[in-house]
Amino acid sequence: MKKFILTVGPSLLYEVPLREIHSGRNIYRINGAHGSIGQIEEHIAEIRSQVPDAEILMDLPGNKVRTKDVPDNGITLVKGKEFSIPSRCFNYSDFYRHLKPGMTAWANDSIYEFEVVRADADSITFFSRSDGVLINGKGVHIRDMHQDIPFLFDKDMELIRIANKFHLEYVGLSFVRSAENVREAKALLADGIKVISKIETKDAVNDIDNILPLVEYILVDRGDLSTDIGIMNIPRYQKYIVGKAQYHDVKVFLATQVLKNMELRPIPTIGEIEALYEIYKSGVYGVQMSEETAVGKYVRETAAVLNDMYECVKSETID
Repeated sequence: MKKFILTVGPSLLYEVPLREIHSGRNIYRINGAHGSIGQIEEHIAEIRSQVPDAEILMDLPGNKVRTKDVPDNGITLVKGKEFSIPSRCFNYSDFYRHLKPGMTAWANDSIYEFEVVRADADSITFFSRSDGVLINGKGVHIRDMHQDIPFLFDKDMELIRIANKFHLEYVGLSFVRSAENVREAKALLADGIKVISKIETKDAVNDIDNILPLVEYILVDRGDLSTDIGIMNIPRYQKYIVGKAQYHDVKVFLATQVLKNMELRPIPTIGEIEALYEIYKSGVYGVQMSEETAVGKYVRETAAVLNDMYECVKSETID
């Protein structure tokens, strides 16, 4: 284990200054899916103000369809009931054109499941198979749809421009489906910016042997990948991807719910600790914290767990 990707947000960076948890192993992630271009530039400036030599990752939102401009209290989901969302409340204005009645949609890392009832330019109606609340910025995924939409949305292009302008260390490519997607993005990036190709689609897994020679790093986003392959398939797919990357000498980050319990509680579950230990021992290069540090209540404790486990594994000896 070499690096920790820590997502900045209202918690880490503003409530908890970086200097309180900083180490040379940290990479500070800006989730480009959230905030305006101006706000993201302010985040970069604030990171460098607090830690001038900080390594920064600009994580592009990619062509993931997300909710936007929904009411502040979200959209209440009731299992067995229909609900409608205005078509304008998605970051891809033509989303409705790709929908047909009976299609299944997964939202918020597969937590929610819907069935498409009808869709037009005004609104999209779903039948909910879940209870909950759908809020802004959450992905709504339809399998086998993305071959008909562009790889980089307008916001991705703007964020690439910012990454070049500020000479950021890393750019994360979301929803890569082919080696050609990686080539397209790399052609737009300034020299010296390292690419982290996220593996979070079944298409990317299928093209993994062509993607890996193009990059030095990949990140397995288990949440988004689960929407494409089914959550029960995550363990074997993860093992397969990591094995392929190690064969090609490509460094691997793992993401999604690594220490999810610590978003709201000061200690991890035993299951999380066991899983973290196995990740560290597997030869994976790093892990990513998302909500745990961006909006979590226990950022300092989360950082301490990552570092304590690092020291624990490093000090292990074989008798």
